[in-house]
Amino acid sequence: MSNLPDVDIDVADRDKLLKLFSNWTSARLEDDRPHNTGVYFTDIPYDALNNTTTFNYKEAEELGYFKLDILNVSVYQLVNNYEHLEEMLNVEPPWHRLWTDEEYTSKIIHIGSYYNLLKQMKPDTVERMAMFLAVIRPSKKHLIGKDWKEIAKTIWDKPVDDSYYFKKAHSVSYAHLVKLHMNLIHFLN
Repeated sequence: MSNLPDVDIDVADRDKLLKLFSNWTSARLEDDRPHNTGVYFTDIPYDALNNTTTFNYKEAEELGYFKLDILNVSVYQLVNNYEHLEEMLNVEPPWHRLWTDEEYTSKIIHIGSYYNLLKQMKPDTVERMAMFLAVIRPSKKHLIGKDWKEIAKTIWDKPVDDSYYFKKAHSVSYAHLVKLHMNLIHFLN
């Protein structure tokens, strides 16, 4: 397997961003469907029938092609400008609301359906939210119920069975997104 990085770019409007580029190609899944988010900005063999690459994304990676995942994240539509974004990221969110206000929690990206687990674990920092986001992935569910110190020992270890997990970079990025969303919702109400 290739050691190419896994890069996700979150944007408010994926289609609007892609219109800025004249040359890109959709990645392809193993079953020949277009990849929901993956694109290549380099020359790569093109399959006009499927409007994708000729290789699925795993084959393309093996051949050295670099895929970017560009994801629509509606949270960014709530941000007015760069200064507003900075302001919301620099304010500590009301972490306690995640385990005391189910209605509020239900609106938060990535964690809205985990109210009971949030009540149990009580993540109260970006670092702990990153670990929380990793714990809810299949390969790390065995860490649920452990204390934060115990979780921190192995949460970022790659599973030996190749089961689905979150890399630290993804978890930390998503934890910041959760923090942003918490603040946006908190200050809108």
